[in-house]
Amino acid sequence: MPIRGRDRGRAMIGLSERLNTPISTEELERRWCALRAAMEQQGIDVLVAQSTNDHLGGYVRYFTDTPAIAGMPSTVVFSRDAEMILVTHGSFDGDRKLPPGGDGILRGVGRVLTFPYFPSIHYTQQAEFELVADALSPYARATIGLVNPFQLSYATGDALRRRFPRATWVGASDLVDRIRMIKSAEEQDLIRRTASIQDQAMRAAFAAIEPGKRESEIAAVAQFTAQQLGSEQGFFMTGSGPLGEAAPITPCHLQARALQKGDVFNLLIETNGPGGFYAELGRSCVIGTATQQAVEEFNFALQARRFCLEQLVPGASCSEVYKSYNSYLLEHDRPQESRLHCHSQGYDLVERPLVRVDESLTIEENMNIACHPMWARNGFYAWVCDNYLIGESGPGDSLHDFPEELVEL
Repeated sequence: MPIRGRDRGRAMIGLSERLNTPISTEELERRWCALRAAMEQQGIDVLVAQSTNDHLGGYVRYFTDTPAIAGMPSTVVFSRDAEMILVTHGSFDGDRKLPPGGDGILRGVGRVLTFPYFPSIHYTQQAEFELVADALSPYARATIGLVNPFQLSYATGDALRRRFPRATWVGASDLVDRIRMIKSAEEQDLIRRTASIQDQAMRAAFAAIEPGKRESEIAAVAQFTAQQLGSEQGFFMTGSGPLGEAAPITPCHLQARALQKGDVFNLLIETNGPGGFYAELGRSCVIGTATQQAVEEFNFALQARRFCLEQLVPGASCSEVYKSYNSYLLEHDRPQESRLHCHSQGYDLVERPLVRVDESLTIEENMNIACHPMWARNGFYAWVCDNYLIGESGPGDSLHDFPEELVEL
């Protein structure tokens, strides 16, 4: 019989004070029950999910409320009728049994297998594979669902298929994605808190801007503020240049330029917040007075975003929204979108569905959607970025309260 989360919950011990805003046990149980019900419906006995980071590796955190970090593979073996097994970096030949109520950090996990393996050290891959194979050994003739095998190392995936040739291997990415992309009330509250942190980080960063400071210094102010308020991870991308010279946002490796009077400065804050949920906020400012052309281009970015948002209603085809948005840009003499324009977020900076031509999932109520029109035209980098929760009839107001304007400093 499938494990009932409520039965385990009665034995749960107190959570560690070291945890940064833990997800409630009730929320974890909701996820586990939904996943096991879907597995039963599709005839899947066990899921395997691997992540290496908590920027674009949120599957492990979704199952366990514990992130994968620093490029180190963590693997969850999630059974339809038994407690989870977690394989992660640690001591040699570690095999720790957890009490029924968890250990104050992990919940729903019955066993933790560890070994000091490193993706940078090729000969340690065998140890990582052997631990995952150990966890999967009861399912040698079962149906095993792979969750986003794009994140599973080739070495491990190939070895598992050879070790268990009589197992039936199936894709289970859609199964998990369809559940996790719909945000519960608790998850939505945490996403709003993330957006609030980003608003405060943006204000702090803009307040620190002055000629002579490097882009990296401004990004550091935003990062410091966000982490003080509960963020764990994220990216702070910047771009700057004189008005009339497009300044696309770039990562920290390209943030050494010193700001000058008359510059445009762009900042994108892509961080998680309490509980590990991501949102993103993007704004531009001018160190001085903005040109009329810059103001008009920024205002059209707001207009284009509104056009897109009006189509993001439950049931909408992401492919059709993308095509319609590009037609709108073409009609108004703007460059068409050739990158990712709009997408969901949760434990990942980017999660499904994506508003682009190859997405099969549709827009649904209670999704957290980031929308960021972006283009360069006539020497100005026009963009704006905010998050929205999809309601019964479409997105409501932005989750951010930072002004939607081209700020003049």
